[in-house]
Amino acid sequence: MKIFIPLLFASAILSIQAFSQEKAPVSFFVKKQKGFGLVDKDSTFSLKFQFRIQNRATYNSISPSDLTSDSFEFRVRRLRMKFEGFVVDPRLTYYIQLSFSRGDMDWKGPENSAVNNSPNVVRDAVIFYNPTKDLKLGFGQTKLPGNRQRVVSSGDQQFYDRSIVNANFNIDRDFGFFAHLTKDHYALRGALTSGEGRNSLISPNTGLAYTGRVEWLPFGRFTDGNDYVEGDLAREETPKLSLAATYSYNAKALREAGQLGNDLYETRSINNYSFDAVFKFNGWAWYSEYANRSVIEPITINPSDNTKTRLILAGYGYMSQVSYLFKNNFEVAGRFASVVPAASVYNDPNFPSINTKQTDQVELGVTKYLNGHRVKVQGALVYFNQKDLRINQESSSGMGAVFQFELGI
Repeated sequence: MKIFIPLLFASAILSIQAFSQEKAPVSFFVKKQKGFGLVDKDSTFSLKFQFRIQNRATYNSISPSDLTSDSFEFRVRRLRMKFEGFVVDPRLTYYIQLSFSRGDMDWKGPENSAVNNSPNVVRDAVIFYNPTKDLKLGFGQTKLPGNRQRVVSSGDQQFYDRSIVNANFNIDRDFGFFAHLTKDHYALRGALTSGEGRNSLISPNTGLAYTGRVEWLPFGRFTDGNDYVEGDLAREETPKLSLAATYSYNAKALREAGQLGNDLYETRSINNYSFDAVFKFNGWAWYSEYANRSVIEPITINPSDNTKTRLILAGYGYMSQVSYLFKNNFEVAGRFASVVPAASVYNDPNFPSINTKQTDQVELGVTKYLNGHRVKVQGALVYFNQKDLRINQESSSGMGAVFQFELGI
């Protein structure tokens, strides 16, 4: 909030100045589903502003056969504000995103105090320079070029949230250097970053994170970036396909998921692989991804108390989702996702108490788009089950329902 108030104050001053002079120093604009903003008369500065709210209600049953409520969750899942534009030169741009809801700050309390002991308001704060229309260079904090579903904005999802595969294996955000090269039939993305994630308070070590991504678009570019928006709201007139692969190596990681999670008791180097594909045509959309995380000795031990451990979830996950958008902007979608732990985190004889379960989840979702992804009403039915791989037997299962209303500009 302390960051937002000065920005709001500055915008107010510019607005007052604009109306108080005969020749306004700035011009205002509104873009459908893309917010509103201003550009100064000399084109040396621009600002575009957007906000969005995700309000969510969730019900979970005791089991699929016993639909008695096990829990309810009513909350503001996300409250975001975005500011972007250029300064001095249209090629020199900035992107700022702030989060204000408790559930959106990656703040899990005292356990990860060495990593971050305050609310994470700042999600993105990055400066870009575009030397050409195809090349973008960045420095700051923003999303790594990881799996597609993580890079797609949470405001452009066709389900109420991303899949459990993304939740367990994504590499999220980090601070460092970024480069994107985009052509009609391929895209190359890379990053050299700290490896500790966003807003880290940890003293730096000698390990960095190295991330690279390759995308192939055999039928050319999607309409207006439609490959990074879920569902086919653009109603592609010709079939469009994108195939992609990502590799990230986080040397001497300090956190349970590299850029995310609580502190480890010892550093570990983590390999992350992911592959994804998206196809869209005439209202149909299909998306699938596979993710794999490998690490030597994923379980770490507290040197002061060997009964306490923290681990990196080694293993793999896969998911697939398909949807159809009717002409009245009503969409139906289905998704299956599975997270499978490696034997090193469920069957290590040195750690018999650690038995990470396999999780499978099936979701059926409906969405009514009132103004594209900016204003939409979503509902979903969710079924999950967990399997004990030591004994190859289901250990628990449950069902749930979600209602979500998203509103933004």
